[in-house]
Amino acid sequence: MEESPTNDPSKAGKTEQQGAEQNAPKSGERSDQGVAPTNDHYRPDPQVDRDQAPIPAPDVAGAKYHNPVLAQPTEEYTGLKLENRMKIAAGVEAVMKSMQFSWSEAGMTRGTHGLLKMNQKDGFDCSSCAWPDPDDHRSVAEFCENGAKATASDADDKACGPEVFAKHSLADLSRMTDRDQNNLGRLTHPMVKRPGGTHYEPIEWPEAFDIIGKELNALKSPDEAAFYTSGKVPNEPAFLFQLFAKQFGTNNLPDCSNMCHESSGAALSPTLGLGKGSVTLNDIYEAEVILIIGQNPGTNHPRMLSALQKAKKNGAKIISVNPLIEAGLNHFKNPQDFMNPIKALGVLMGDGTPITDLYLQVRVDGDMGLLRGIMKHLFEAEDRNPGQVVDHAFIKEYTTGFESFEQNIRNTKWEDIEELSGINRGLLLEAANMLATKQKIITCWAMGVTQQRQGVQTIQEIVNLHLMKGAIGKPGAGTCPVRGHSNVQGDRTMGVWEQPTKAFQDALGKEFNFQPPYEHGYDTVEAIKRMYHGDLKVYFGLGGNLLAAGPDTEVIAEGMRKQNLTVYVGTKLNRGHLTTGKTSLLLPCFTHADIDMQKSGHQMTSCENSMGVVSQNKGVLVPLEGHNILSEVAILAGVAIATLGPDRTNVADWVAMTENYDVIRDHISRVIPGFEKFNEQLRQPGGFYLPNGPRERKFTTKNGMANFTTTELEKYSLEPGQLILMTVRSHDQFNTTIYDYNDRYRGIHGERRVIFMNKEDIAERGLKAKQPVDITSHFEGQQRTVEKFLVIPYDIPKGNVSAYFPEANPLVPISSVAKVSNTPTSKYVVVTVAPAKVEKAPQAQKQRAEAVPA
Repeated sequence: MEESPTNDPSKAGKTEQQGAEQNAPKSGERSDQGVAPTNDHYRPDPQVDRDQAPIPAPDVAGAKYHNPVLAQPTEEYTGLKLENRMKIAAGVEAVMKSMQFSWSEAGMTRGTHGLLKMNQKDGFDCSSCAWPDPDDHRSVAEFCENGAKATASDADDKACGPEVFAKHSLADLSRMTDRDQNNLGRLTHPMVKRPGGTHYEPIEWPEAFDIIGKELNALKSPDEAAFYTSGKVPNEPAFLFQLFAKQFGTNNLPDCSNMCHESSGAALSPTLGLGKGSVTLNDIYEAEVILIIGQNPGTNHPRMLSALQKAKKNGAKIISVNPLIEAGLNHFKNPQDFMNPIKALGVLMGDGTPITDLYLQVRVDGDMGLLRGIMKHLFEAEDRNPGQVVDHAFIKEYTTGFESFEQNIRNTKWEDIEELSGINRGLLLEAANMLATKQKIITCWAMGVTQQRQGVQTIQEIVNLHLMKGAIGKPGAGTCPVRGHSNVQGDRTMGVWEQPTKAFQDALGKEFNFQPPYEHGYDTVEAIKRMYHGDLKVYFGLGGNLLAAGPDTEVIAEGMRKQNLTVYVGTKLNRGHLTTGKTSLLLPCFTHADIDMQKSGHQMTSCENSMGVVSQNKGVLVPLEGHNILSEVAILAGVAIATLGPDRTNVADWVAMTENYDVIRDHISRVIPGFEKFNEQLRQPGGFYLPNGPRERKFTTKNGMANFTTTELEKYSLEPGQLILMTVRSHDQFNTTIYDYNDRYRGIHGERRVIFMNKEDIAERGLKAKQPVDITSHFEGQQRTVEKFLVIPYDIPKGNVSAYFPEANPLVPISSVAKVSNTPTSKYVVVTVAPAKVEKAPQAQKQRAEAVPA
């Protein structure tokens, strides 16, 4: 391991290397993991006015005729080929696909070097999902197909420089598919789209910083700006981003968490005291029963399958709850076994490890009813076997609210449970029997739960299940929200939140000698509304693609067009960069894999994974020759100096933080609990664990107890012919980044404009396989329509349909959000499906929407 890049060994980052390997965290050891809570308590915000004038439904279908720059992906088909749904995930094919994609994007030498350093203790953190790395031994190839694609894309040796933007206007670029935009290569130079312009043009960094500073300082109030963050941003730039926004004077810090696991934080903080999970990777191995709800690990978190495989070999039972039958929850062939001569033949010829023992194909949005059914069975089992099913000792010592919760579950009618969940009482009894005598229980969930209407309340029922079983705060048991992007959890820990606590703001203000704002800012949904209404004038995006990630695509696009300035910091072109304000800046930055050389030497950053481990991220690839790329830290320092100047900030400190990232970490160590001796801890092989109260049965809620919740089970009625849509990812996709048009586990090749439908629903509407259809969403009297989707017969509950995002995002109304968390309900959209209409637009207008190849 390298020493801290500092000239004075007595200053920041000095570390003792002797015994470092012995000090690496072991997820089975709990002696010092629950000392102090972290500052991420969720508190509903009564100050933000969410009762603005309603936003009318945009003309989703006609938008392509009204704006030359397309906000939605092109409607042109790319060549559908159907195959049977796969029943086994990963295996040799995953290895071959990983290498093929890596070598095609980055070249054999560069690509292989990047892969072999990914997720290693002396390498860089995967920029894909936030699944944790093993604490002890790590294989030579500690990555999955998803991570290989992400790293290959980051290591792309093609340049998307000024010559590309000179050749293609924004309108031309918007007619490319999202895949082809990504495949143009790495952004290499700062670019500007000036008022009235049709192209991005080169600009020098000082002028770019000057434009940002002047636009921000011209605002009537700092609250006319919004600062959006992607979960890919490491801790150090994330900390600087929120610091700059607060020194500027606003808490308008919407981020991708608002659209994914905000519901998890909203449910966990008041019940357990911490808005994060309470388990470690070793707990997965020790669990007796694992529930996987609303998650598809085979596509979204493939390395999780290795942990599940190990748990199965240790005797665990796995219950999977998902409307779709997913390959990764069926069987798994571990690619690592292919490298073992003894196991290789089995990987080639066998069916792999069976993952799921009981598959509950729940209706979309029916998870809350399903959980109630399981717990109702458990109470009935407790009646027959007093003291054998419910952990009364744990409940008495650590919890409150049990009596009200118990009565609520017992009073729930079986007919309501079966109707809402779509699961019969017998199957729910089978699940309950697996849990009845066990306490080492882990429940994993993802966006299939958090993006429901009652996502928060559903997660509270998950907590209720764990509390009644005493299945928390012990090895092999606890809650496990599986985060999506690599550092989405770390960004929140670093203070990227529109609702900061007073304690966090006080510590930040004391450290940097300024008065931070205490009024809550706008979350993502509220920021989109404010942009649309013209209340915001400047949008600054540090990574990400809000246009493609957010709901109601055309509403976001209209809001972006109303901005005086849009600033996009990124690594590769995406559709969101093309829908701009009057002036727009496109600023290229380094990836996790890039070598970041500053004045003091080779810098490293850090990321926090889903289980609260903070580890180093040190790039290994030389940036493209002739580039003019800056690190995220350098960009933010340039913006801060140009905007705040010496009157409102310590310019010298911003310079010092850019020259040596250890200075940033020293600041963090004095502001955020759990990061004491940050520089020293980060240099331990494998990093370090953050404090986690629930893991130690230290529940830092307001009353100091773990709280049962009494929730309301709501029933909703549909009009005749209506269906419930949920949006999902394809296999060749990570978040909004599209690597290719395939979803091989589901049997889809060469196309993304598809809708998965139950065969009975297809027949009832007089449709047939591969038929083009239009999809219309219905919400509070509004309608939104997307066109030209192809019908795919699929094993999905009757009354439910599914489609990929971002293609289906225009159907998600901006005002349809989960209670408490304000998360868009992408897993509950009321729709109707009808044969596609024949376009009547003039030929000239139709040509505007045709795909342009890269």
